[in-house]
Amino acid sequence: MVFLRVDAMVKFLLWCILLFLCWPLALLALVLYPVVWLLLLPFRLVGIAVEGVFDLLRAIITLPARILRGPRHA
Repeated sequence: MVFLRVDAMVKFLLWCILLFLCWPLALLALVLYPVVWLLLLPFRLVGIAVEGVFDLLRAIITLPARILRGPRHA
């Protein structure tokens, strides 16, 4: 969780530097960010679905080995 806060702070500081150096580009980036996020959202959803399918296939393929291994002893 701390990493997310630091990452957000770094992005904000970089945007402030861009605002100081070239304010039209910074404002354009601020306006276009939600549009780009919405355009990339379907790709993220497809990625989540594909990852789920791969996890299911891995579980099905490794099931016989897990069954033959037997119960785990602590």
